Amino acid sequence: MKLVLRGHHLLCLKGFQGYGYSEEFGKNMTEINSLRKEKDTTIMLVNEKDDICKSCPNLKNDLCESSVHNEKIVRMDDNVLSKITKENEYNAVELFKKVDELFPDKKSVENICFDCNWHEKCLFYQKLD
Repeated sequence: MKLVLRGHHLLCLKGFQGYGYSEEFGKNMTEINSLRKEKDTTIMLVNEKDDICKSCPNLKNDLCESSVHNEKIVRMDDNVLSKITKENEYNAVELFKKVDELFPDKKSVENICFDCNWHEKCLFYQKLD
C-alpha cells in the first residue's frame, strides 16, 4: 500500500487516539494509522493535501480552511520535512522509527505542535519531555 502524507501528519499519526473533525475523518485517520504500521506500506511525503486531508471537512478548494490557515499548516509540514531527507518513497515502519529519533522532546516540535488544536490530547506530544 502507498500512502501520501503531509510532513506534520507523521507526528499526528503517532499521537492519534480517535478524535477528529468528523466521523468520516476519524474513520479515515484510523485506517491510515493502521496502514502506516504495516511493513509493506510506503509513504510519499508532501506539504500539500494528502490522504488524511481528503476526508477533512476543513478542506476547501484543496486548502486547509483558508489561504492564511493553510500557510500555517504548510509551515508545520516544512518544519518536519526540513529534518527528513526528501526521497520519493519511504518504508512506513522505518520512517516512523526515524520520526521518533528526530523528534525526541517538546523542544523539537515546538514550532510544529504547540499551536495545534489537538496538542493537549495528542499522545505523541504528551509523552515528550
